[in-house]
Amino acid sequence: MPAIAASNVHTASSEGFIYTPPAAAQGASRILLKPNLGYPVGPPATVSLAVLGQVLQGLRRASPKAEIFIVEGVCSKAAFATIMAKHGVHQLLDEGMHLCDADTLELAEYPNRAVQPVRFATLWAPKLLQEVDCCLSVSAFKRTQLKGEPLISASLKNLYGLFPRAKYKARSVNSRGQLHRPSVPLVLQDVYFTLGHFFQGGVVDCTEKFVSYDWQPDRGSAVPIGQVIWGDDLLAVDKMACTVGQEAIPSYITALETLRSGKA
Repeated sequence: MPAIAASNVHTASSEGFIYTPPAAAQGASRILLKPNLGYPVGPPATVSLAVLGQVLQGLRRASPKAEIFIVEGVCSKAAFATIMAKHGVHQLLDEGMHLCDADTLELAEYPNRAVQPVRFATLWAPKLLQEVDCCLSVSAFKRTQLKGEPLISASLKNLYGLFPRAKYKARSVNSRGQLHRPSVPLVLQDVYFTLGHFFQGGVVDCTEKFVSYDWQPDRGSAVPIGQVIWGDDLLAVDKMACTVGQEAIPSYITALETLRSGKA
């Protein structure tokens, strides 16, 4: 399929994907990239190295001398270094690229810009977010089930990995259970209005759609899609990913569009 563009959202076949970064990445000194790599299993539960590699190459073309921080927080009993080695991420890196464990970075408390926060008036996340010129989310495309309802995970939900488990753990020290209460779709409103404005772009790897029949985001089946979606607006990118991936637009995206337009 030839590449197409609509409302600053682009789609291309996975085989023909060549990444064009947003304007904020052009000539940037420092870039933060948040990939969906927090589990010790391969695509489509995590983003493919092929797509991640194309994104890094695109960033290098746009900013040859930039420091690029690849920041992920794992959600597993396995250690960060073990998971990154299993994925083979190091083979993609040049000397100006740094692989960072979000759980070990210095933190800052970020205010929630929503008129009415759902649960969190502030959220803790890496201070590095406010020390770079451009932030990007590079995610897999996943459908899980929570409380009997489907949950779509794409570039916005991918931001969960930035939050320190030490502060947001619940029953399990390996996950961020506090961010599941009262529900993920509602907490995503807090996430978006707290960190969303730092992100100038998103990429969703729809080479395959991951489908879980329960809540587990790392155990399920793969559905071939063969597309990559990217653009400069996380909500628009995730909407297009749902269309391409033949999924209904999640209610949390519709709610966020209404809230940010001031029509709520």
